[in-house]
Amino acid sequence: QVQLVESGGGLVQLGGSLRLSCAASGSIFTIYPMGWYRQAPGKQREFVAVIASGGSTNYADSVKGRFTISRDNAKNMVYLQMNSLKPEDTAVYYCHVKIVTEYWGQGTQVTVSS
Repeated sequence: QVQLVESGGGLVQLGGSLRLSCAASGSIFTIYPMGWYRQAPGKQREFVAVIASGGSTNYADSVKGRFTISRDNAKNMVYLQMNSLKPEDTAVYYCHVKIVTEYWGQGTQVTVSS
């Protein structure tokens, strides 16, 4: 069974940093791109970042230069380092992978206060 478990969210002040983690069950994840999405209250879920199995990355324009996605295939982990956080980054952040079907974690809340 595919499982994604996020952690690392919390409350942080404007300009602060957080590091999100996603633990993926099963070694099959090492060959698939993995990503982070977020959903703010009253808004649709949106793409944040993705990392391919080989390490190439892509980011939403809104987070470029501030967020860094990385992965440790040996540990089946994906990370999102978030720096220079803004109130508009406040959202529930979800880990994502598509293996024929899309899989999502339960989400972790990130709140940035001004």
